Amino acid sequence: MKIGEVAAATGTQVETIRYYEREDLLPTPARTEGNYRVYNDAHVHRLAFIRHCRCLDMTLDEIRVLLHYKDAPTESCGEVDALLDDHIGHIVNRIKELKVLEGELRALRAGCSDGRSAEDCGILGGLEKGALEHDHGPHSGHQLAEGTHGRRSGRVKEKHRSAKP
Repeated sequence: MKIGEVAAATGTQVETIRYYEREDLLPTPARTEGNYRVYNDAHVHRLAFIRHCRCLDMTLDEIRVLLHYKDAPTESCGEVDALLDDHIGHIVNRIKELKVLEGELRALRAGCSDGRSAEDCGILGGLEKGALEHDHGPHSGHQLAEGTHGRRSGRVKEKHRSAKP
């Protein structure tokens, strides 16, 4: 099957499939005489496994380790257990961070009521105050839009970006 068919079958963008190949998460597929990639069911199953791991917020390095053990079924899975325990720890920490973030956002929201002008907006005023009070430097310990394991989540869309000031 061609890359577009694999993409459709797994709900994965073609560019992502190529990226996973470059990262050695997917084996290099055979090529036709016309140099088209030719995938098989094993590629589809492996890609589905990778996608599921990504849905569980696992990093590519974690997935690489899991794939190693998936490809070596007679090895002990002790490292797999440890990896998952570590990942659970990251998730627990992230949940704590998100709860603190939720509290901060709720406090901001409580500072404003409908019908005010923007210059009297409690949310904007609170954000301005916070911007002046918080140290947002690289070593402040304050993470901005980070995902699990300290990487950017990439899920935030710039939907509300305003025009040039």
